Amino acid sequence: MRPPLPPFNAETAAQKTRAAEDAWNTRDPSRVVLAYTPDSEWRNRAEFLKGRGDIEAFLTRKWRRELDYRLIKEVWAFHDNRIAVRFAYEWRDDGGFWYRAYGNENWEFDEAGLMRVRRASINDLPIAEADRKFRWPLGVRPLDHPGLSELGL
Repeated sequence: MRPPLPPFNAETAAQKTRAAEDAWNTRDPSRVVLAYTPDSEWRNRAEFLKGRGDIEAFLTRKWRRELDYRLIKEVWAFHDNRIAVRFAYEWRDDGGFWYRAYGNENWEFDEAGLMRVRRASINDLPIAEADRKFRWPLGVRPLDHPGLSELGL
């Protein structure tokens, strides 16, 4: 079981979204993958993945390339066992160039609260280091740090 469980309401959808954000901000693929069903199906940009093994390998590659990764997610909509989120994350490459990625995800959960479907559409925008907005120490976003709406994103 991975509470909160569907069907979601505004409070539990927000809790589920924040839990996902917190897990991704650890940048620990072996921890993150436990939130997905063993046969979870993903579309991430143009890449299609199936199962925890594919997801863990993908996340390992991602966080080797996307350095100093910091993510904020926000609920866009929810219904029964589905949540739609919007998100932004900032990262730099090994050349020191910074980016902000903007995207949307559609999630579907099983009755145990594990995500069985994730569809992500993402766009990257090069930014100057001075334009970064996500400056907390690596790891989970502090509770008093503004979210996407408060940051005007």
